[in-house]
Amino acid sequence: MIHGIINVYKEKGFTSHDVVAKLRKIAGQKKIGHTGTLDPEAEGVLPVCFGKATKLCGLLTEEDKTYETVLLLGRTTDTQDAAGRVLSQKSADFLTEEEVTHAVLSFAGEYWQIPPMYSALKVNGKRLYELARKGQEVERKARRVSLYDVRVLHMSLPRVRMSVTCSRGTYIRTLCHDVGESLGCGGCMDPRRTLFYRERP
Repeated sequence: MIHGIINVYKEKGFTSHDVVAKLRKIAGQKKIGHTGTLDPEAEGVLPVCFGKATKLCGLLTEEDKTYETVLLLGRTTDTQDAAGRVLSQKSADFLTEEEVTHAVLSFAGEYWQIPPMYSALKVNGKRLYELARKGQEVERKARRVSLYDVRVLHMSLPRVRMSVTCSRGTYIRTLCHDVGESLGCGGCMDPRRTLFYRERP
């Protein structure tokens, strides 16, 4: 049996669970676990624990993480990323770079975030994404998340590349959605741009 941690570069189209399932077949062992859930459209480093190292999964999952993502302004979708069904479309031409930067940076610190319907969270024993696929929407409790560091890396409106270091349980898709709402034009995460993931040093 293999024991240890391997950093896997997760490509688009795979869930964290898919990565674990493939590694179980490759390694020929069942005792494998991942250290954090990444969206199917996300790309980035996913530490995977083997054998005795699976005892560390819970500890690593609790760690803060840093993401690099692209916010697409002017569009809202049912999944809160640009791969989802478009719910609204609005021009973001009225915005200035200064206004957008101020809005993004204003989310630094703690804020109450409502988890997206397309997520693995359970409500009354049902995964939210299972209900969403049936066209159902249920009330979700807002959760306090912490954004320790938020930076605008590059801007070419309506797209904004940003880096976010945050606490466990933060949905970057939802952050993009919330920034768009605060600017009055809507927004979503652009999955055509790379989303990196790494443990915070």
